[in-house]
Amino acid sequence: MKTRKIPMRQCLGCGEVKPKREMIRVVKSKDGEISLDLTGKKSGRGAYICHSLDCFTQARKKRRFEKSFSCMISSDIYEEMERELKDE
Repeated sequence: MKTRKIPMRQCLGCGEVKPKREMIRVVKSKDGEISLDLTGKKSGRGAYICHSLDCFTQARKKRRFEKSFSCMISSDIYEEMERELKDE
């Protein structure tokens, strides 16, 4: 039986490469809205982080989300994503 290829993604915070299913996807939609995609099915440009709050703060501090999405992100959006991560 043929083994399936497991898609790997790199974390924006720590830089570790992990299976896609173990990561959280952050999405920028065509409208420019940025949000967490816990299902992994939303359409738009995606970037991945670990389930760790440390990785999120590290990526925010180094502006890696802004570089990945090529736009400025307000602190309100960061705070909302941080709240969603804590609730998960």
